Amino acid sequence: MKSEDRFARYSRQIFIEEIGLEGQRKIMNSKVLVIGAGGIGSPVIQYLAAAGVGTLGVADFDEVELHNLNRQIIHNENTVGISKVKSAALFVRKLNHQVKFIGIEQKIDRSNAEEIMSDYDIVVDGSDNFATRYLINDTCVKLEKPLVYGSILGFSGQTAVFNYKGSKNLRDLFPEPPVAEDIPDCDSLGVLGALPGMIGSMMAMQVLKMITDLPIPPDQLSLIDTLHWRFQIIDF
Repeated sequence: MKSEDRFARYSRQIFIEEIGLEGQRKIMNSKVLVIGAGGIGSPVIQYLAAAGVGTLGVADFDEVELHNLNRQIIHNENTVGISKVKSAALFVRKLNHQVKFIGIEQKIDRSNAEEIMSDYDIVVDGSDNFATRYLINDTCVKLEKPLVYGSILGFSGQTAVFNYKGSKNLRDLFPEPPVAEDIPDCDSLGVLGALPGMIGSMMAMQVLKMITDLPIPPDQLSLIDTLHWRFQIIDF
């Protein structure tokens, strides 16, 4: 793509005083890993690809199912039955062919987490279980990688930035995961589709702010209750 076409594509970002050409160059040179291509991961992938993130890694081991489509917006009826990583790759290529997409069709576990995550500047946690969330957090701490975290259920969601420029991590907020039997999940209690769009968009914004060196208040958890339309910030 010619430089003038690239400028036109990203002009509405470049026109922002705090971003400019230098900020756009940083975005285009960045490497971000999104773990999970589901409800939260979908809007993160969408907006990072649209912004022109240079290298976008996506790790997921599931296939697209029909019930995913109310909220996992990068997938569609034609990709039901194929892997979410392949579906995400198709979406990104159609949206922005300049993005280098790296598909990782693996479950993140202790045997591969460090190897997979070590190549990226920022990690985004779009996983849906506590064991994976804590593994991702602990690996980011070990590798000194910033982590953007989010979770959703029903009408409620939360998001935070961990391990960024000396800030605290998940275990400082929640030292240990809850007992598995006490954990509700979207499969049993459901989620309204627009909620992960909100949380994922907030997470993508934090990623882009990190890349462009914009201020991110440390050690804050954002809580969103869309049923009662309440938004709360908790310092920890």
